[in-house]
Amino acid sequence: MSEALLDVSNLSLGYGKIAAVKEISLSVKEGQVVCLIGANGAGKTTTLRGLSGLLAPRGGHIRFAGQDIGGQKPHRIARAGLIHVPEGRQVFAEMTIADNLKMGGYMVSDRAVMKQRLEHVLDLFPRLRQRLPQLAGSLSGGEQQMLAIGRALMAEPRLLLLDEPSLGLAPLVVEEIFALIARLKADGKTILVVEQNAQMALEIADHAYVLESGKVKLSGPAATVAADPMVLEAYLGGH
Repeated sequence: MSEALLDVSNLSLGYGKIAAVKEISLSVKEGQVVCLIGANGAGKTTTLRGLSGLLAPRGGHIRFAGQDIGGQKPHRIARAGLIHVPEGRQVFAEMTIADNLKMGGYMVSDRAVMKQRLEHVLDLFPRLRQRLPQLAGSLSGGEQQMLAIGRALMAEPRLLLLDEPSLGLAPLVVEEIFALIARLKADGKTILVVEQNAQMALEIADHAYVLESGKVKLSGPAATVAADPMVLEAYLGGH
């Protein structure tokens, strides 16, 4: 069995006196899409914040590409190839789409490489290509989500963390975002996605973890998790 690209063991995270994540363990193999599902407050976003260095672990270990990254600064973790697209998109509203994308490739010093990556991202998001000089703040929510993902892809991540990519988007746009994730998966990208739309997340994922009150309640192949009675009842409307 190949070693996991991301291997998390007994990870604990919190805010002040609140223990938000309690000794969870999970892994992501190269080329996999893994989803974290759970109710609001289950610890999903907190988990991603811990993995990307935005929150210091209180216990446990995070190994990425064979290196222990627990407690490292976010920029070092990003440089190692673990790139986080946070909930709420967080694009630079007063900057153009082109400049937002270039910010994603800030670690690239070779102009030819930067141009090649930009072309690849614009092929994925033709809507952004048409609007490169436009301010990011003028985009719709769905377009801003595409820009946020495109900006992350400019860094050529080894592991892409997506936090609630469909949150607040119209159903047609949600389908578009998941079609994009499917395309990235087909291209061999490794993705860990936190998603409240459990049905779509489970359909696209290889493996799934269900978080409840900061603990892993259930895990396994996504199809197996989707068929679990508890998951059917709590997240898939009982069917």
